Amino acid sequence: MQLHLSPRDGLPIYRQIVNQVKYLVAAGRLAPGEELPPIRALAEQLVINPNTVARAYLELEQAGLVTKRHGSGTYVSDAGSPLKRAERLKLLTQRVDALLAEAHHLDTGLDELITLIRHRSKNLPPEEAK
Repeated sequence: MQLHLSPRDGLPIYRQIVNQVKYLVAAGRLAPGEELPPIRALAEQLVINPNTVARAYLELEQAGLVTKRHGSGTYVSDAGSPLKRAERLKLLTQRVDALLAEAHHLDTGLDELITLIRHRSKNLPPEEAK
């Protein structure tokens, strides 16, 4: 599981983890029953405090996205993603907002950004280009 954290994101690190795991589950990149990395291993990989990962995992568990199996680890819920369309759109809206802000800082107009998105979507494999 590859996560990318940014201290300049404006969101707390645990929230970035939560959002990215939600995205991976909603996109089907984390399948039901799939194990998440142990807290300490993920903390070492991301070079952050294990308590931050534990907080993210707790929030994901409370949201019903993951389940903890005592002594065994943390797994994506077998019930599948409880993320409804509104939640998926909320996640995408956050990413679009960040992209628009970045484009503005790079003096890139909306038309040019949309052209870039269309061009990039043509490079996706058919099952991902929905």
